[in-house]
Amino acid sequence: MTLENANAVAATRTVLLVDDEENILSALKRLLRRDGYRILTAGGGAQGLELLASEPVDVIISDQRMPQMTGVEFLRQVKARYPDTVRMVLSGYTELQSITDAINEGAIYRFLTKPWDDDQLRGHIADAFRSKEMADENKRLSQELAAANEQLRELLAERERQLQRDEVVLSVVQEILQLLPLPIVGVDADGLIVAANAEADALFGGGLPLLGSFAEERLPAVVVAGLEASQADVVWTQDAQSRRVRFARLAQAGAQGRLIFVLD
Repeated sequence: MTLENANAVAATRTVLLVDDEENILSALKRLLRRDGYRILTAGGGAQGLELLASEPVDVIISDQRMPQMTGVEFLRQVKARYPDTVRMVLSGYTELQSITDAINEGAIYRFLTKPWDDDQLRGHIADAFRSKEMADENKRLSQELAAANEQLRELLAERERQLQRDEVVLSVVQEILQLLPLPIVGVDADGLIVAANAEADALFGGGLPLLGSFAEERLPAVVVAGLEASQADVVWTQDAQSRRVRFARLAQAGAQGRLIFVLD
């Protein structure tokens, strides 16, 4: 990462410092200013909550011993209202039980002690920002995944509805095909009979189904020759009766697929 990019990232990082001692806030601001953070300060928990209501904040560092509202009480409220923030206590008082309880509840990310080591404190705060950014990225990816899954569910549902509509249409077409008084046969590019109505079964198959057979095995030679030559029509004579056989292209079966109509 270049220095320019690093500064751009740091500029988006906001830390809120909460302490009732102005000299502590000033010392922390001086220490953290070199890291390029956006720094907000509050003199107590109530003021901190007011700031959070109007300002986006990533990391919060609060003193424990403050009048009216302790740091733990403040951070418990912050967790309830702004759960995505990273919350830390910085205190010279070791109220172990309340702080341990708050850590166990997830209200506090880390407990830091006064007086602090500058480099260690800066390192802990940098870790807190990295943790926040990783959590934000995971949340963003989860939301994107959820959106993609929802879109996929919608596409699958629409596909299912389309298949159901196609099945209805196919059923109607098949019924119409069976009711037509003309023998009709569909043959695909490989010569396989893929459609045949009852009239065609009666004429060419002696009543046995033509579907699934090859045209050259079940249809008259002149009709098969017409298929192979891609003719428009042929004349087929049977029992001294001539019939005109017309061919039409069967689009769904490729360039060689044909629909056969037998006309009196």
